[in-house]
Amino acid sequence: MNIEYRPLLPEESQMYRHIRLESLQKFPESFGITYEEAIKNEKLRIEYDIENQSADRFVVGAFAEDRLIGICTFVKNEDGHGNIYQLYVKEAFQGNNAGARLIGKLIDEASTRFGDMEICLEVKKTNLKAYGLYKKLGFVEINGDLQNKDDSALVMRYEPD
Repeated sequence: MNIEYRPLLPEESQMYRHIRLESLQKFPESFGITYEEAIKNEKLRIEYDIENQSADRFVVGAFAEDRLIGICTFVKNEDGHGNIYQLYVKEAFQGNNAGARLIGKLIDEASTRFGDMEICLEVKKTNLKAYGLYKKLGFVEINGDLQNKDDSALVMRYEPD
């Protein structure tokens, strides 16, 4: 099956909402917001960003036959650093490197838009599958001020070879 990886277009914000809510239902322990909290919002923050094609925030999607099957979100902070959020791939498509390809496309897109920059992410300590993927892709644990306050997650920074 051919899977296309690209930034979402304004008219795809509802597709994003659907898959984002699905991710919160299926893996509530992996994200910083619950499904119940998210569903109360008429629009999620990232939906607005997709519709307005925000320069500092974008979502890369994985599409199988025009169906959105995975997402990964990038946010550039005020200090010029980038963060990766919301990596999710539908269960039927997991195990085929879709998550790795989403992150790769997201990093390529961020590099094209912003040049060389520090890119970080957080991963729950209990999410060993995601942690292993991030290590394989060149992310390393970092300590200090960026560390998660409640100690339930690790902060990792992208350090390519």
